[in-house]
Amino acid sequence: MYNNKIAQHIFMPLALAGAIAAVSTPALAEIVLYDKDDTTFSTDGYVNAFYVNSKVDRAGDQFDRRQTRIKMGFLPNYIGFNMGKQIDGLKLGARSSFWVTINDSDDNGTGTDIDVRQFYGTAAGEWGEVLIGKDFGLFARSNILLDELLAGYGQVSDTLGLVDGGGVSFGNIGSGYPYPFPTSQITYRSPVMSGARIAVGVMDPVDTTRATQVDANGDTIDLGKAYQKSPRFESEVTYQFDLGGAEIYSWLNGAYQTSDNTDSTVKSVTSKGLGYGVRATMGAFTLSGSGFSAKGINPFFTNNAGNATLRDIDSKGYLAQGSYRFGKNRVALSYGKTKDDGNGAVATGADYETRGVALFHDINDNLKLVAEYNQFEIDGHKGNTLNNEDTKTFAVGAVLTW
Repeated sequence: MYNNKIAQHIFMPLALAGAIAAVSTPALAEIVLYDKDDTTFSTDGYVNAFYVNSKVDRAGDQFDRRQTRIKMGFLPNYIGFNMGKQIDGLKLGARSSFWVTINDSDDNGTGTDIDVRQFYGTAAGEWGEVLIGKDFGLFARSNILLDELLAGYGQVSDTLGLVDGGGVSFGNIGSGYPYPFPTSQITYRSPVMSGARIAVGVMDPVDTTRATQVDANGDTIDLGKAYQKSPRFESEVTYQFDLGGAEIYSWLNGAYQTSDNTDSTVKSVTSKGLGYGVRATMGAFTLSGSGFSAKGINPFFTNNAGNATLRDIDSKGYLAQGSYRFGKNRVALSYGKTKDDGNGAVATGADYETRGVALFHDINDNLKLVAEYNQFEIDGHKGNTLNNEDTKTFAVGAVLTW
């Protein structure tokens, strides 16, 4: 069901600075190009590359191999531009970011994939902020943004086409949280009130009830037309506070949508999801736990990549991580698991698990080295072992930001 085509569809998961900008603030390492008359223009970027060696063990000896790659990690390479202007009591802003793959020459000659994942404007005041345009969704947003291995490598499932794919790895996508795909939206964010902030948005809905059948001539045709009477609704509440000397960041997010079909034989699908988590920082130590529970949602992609026909069945997952910083180094441990009843890569359902350990070393504020070991497993439900997988990956690379 999922192959390299799907992997290419999501070849740009999430850039760290872009993710920071996704909450409508400039990236931390931005370079200011213009600052005059209450108007600013700045740029930020992210470049990374890893030496990767993956040992693949799947059902069927034809897949078993050891594959070496030079490719991007969990975060893609990108360049972003930010604009800000203070006028008539309003703070106006805008962001555009362009995401590229470095693994384009193998199959495409000199063709380069460029994807615009963010293109939005904001208006803010004492009452909060409104965002219009294209940005990452709210459901599962903090789950992925606060992943301790975000600047690392993560899992590369061969079943999903990631070992040989031209894009990024998947981090803990599909084994701990789904990816909050960028989408067109109108979102309101409240001011921070005693550590709490609320975000609510209406998003462009996605087709989850597209269905096909084979006609008498052997051609595949659509059954009716998938449609949605209402937009997709997403929200997130975050709360930050201090407790016993620890800095606590917690969140709760969700999504809701219903999709129908003009063909009465196709069942409607109500998609709903709940994400949650807490992160505690105590000096050099950070501990975090997060999870999600969903029905009628692809456990890998919140936008239902490929317009697969979904069912009102469950998926749930969790991610437990810890890290310790010493000097210019940070070591992180990670374990994530998603249990899916059949809306993901295996139609009969499967458990997806990722274990990882990573070492990050800061050369300076803009350059870091990364070494990571990762193990990804698929364990099919109902005795289905055809898609079982055990892929072990070692990756070492460098990350440059500005």
